[in-house]
Amino acid sequence: MSKAPDHEQAPGTAPARALRLGTRRSTLAMAQSGLVADQVRQLTGRPVELVEITTYGDTSREHLAQIGGTGVFVNALRDALRDGEIDFAVHSLKDLPTAQPEEFTLAAVPARADARDALVARDGLGFEALIRDAAPRVARIGTGSPRRMAQLHAWARSFGVEIETVPIRGNIDTRIGYVRSGELDAVVLAAAGLQRIGRLAEATELISPDAVLPAPGQGALAVECAASNAHLAAQLAELDDPHTRAAVTAERTLLAALEAGCSAPVGALADLLAEEQVVTEMRLRGVVGTTDGATLVQLSTTGPVPASDGDETAPQRMGRELADEMLAKGAAGLMGERAL
Repeated sequence: MSKAPDHEQAPGTAPARALRLGTRRSTLAMAQSGLVADQVRQLTGRPVELVEITTYGDTSREHLAQIGGTGVFVNALRDALRDGEIDFAVHSLKDLPTAQPEEFTLAAVPARADARDALVARDGLGFEALIRDAAPRVARIGTGSPRRMAQLHAWARSFGVEIETVPIRGNIDTRIGYVRSGELDAVVLAAAGLQRIGRLAEATELISPDAVLPAPGQGALAVECAASNAHLAAQLAELDDPHTRAAVTAERTLLAALEAGCSAPVGALADLLAEEQVVTEMRLRGVVGTTDGATLVQLSTTGPVPASDGDETAPQRMGRELADEMLAKGAAGLMGERAL
């Protein structure tokens, strides 16, 4: 007798239990978790239900830099995994602490979306036009990220212009609403977030990493499950994109070696060169700066990546070596209190 394919329900058997995917309740989190849920349904043939979980980062009205950033969007999801309330969780990788607890497995890092930051400005203006158009006053640009503040100030000064950065929080609607109401001239958001909810057209400029490096892991998702659930981890691993995994490993190793949390003024981006689907070379760029943009330490390194399946040694080494160079140039003194 022939066996039914793994993704089909065998006649006379009970329906497979739905996999429970833990997600934050925001529109963006639900959208990106929905994308992963669709992929898992196709892979496993099992239904997937979204379980909405409220995190501390969602309920606190403090700015992320004040509450530490690291783990504020992650811990409640991990608690639900630990308690068996969900089977796996989807995080924005840039929110994930760099230290991976042994009880959880980072089963998959799917292919990355656009890693860049996006400007949403009044009157459809790009950055240079906006900051010049605002004269004689200075343009007011909203962002809750010390990393963005540091680089936006430095970028404006490259045009001989000063700006004011205004700390803001809230969902995408709330942030863009500050521009629509005229309270701010512009806000800066992750391009990937706008893309995932179908609002990328509202960006007035996609900011080049040459001007503003993104957060380590920005644009990538993390699919996490309990380490004890080896069968599910193996299934979820089918979603993993090795190129994205290599890039974010280098970026997050840099962040960890700087002993900085995800709310620190640190930017990083790894660009990969691949030949016939095999990564052969990587360029890693990193920046640390004071939030006023007066001082930046910005360095890069390029090197070969061994053509070995699953070998993360080269990305980790590059991240550590670049961090050492940046620390030698004074990066530690620019980050405030380092994450220990």
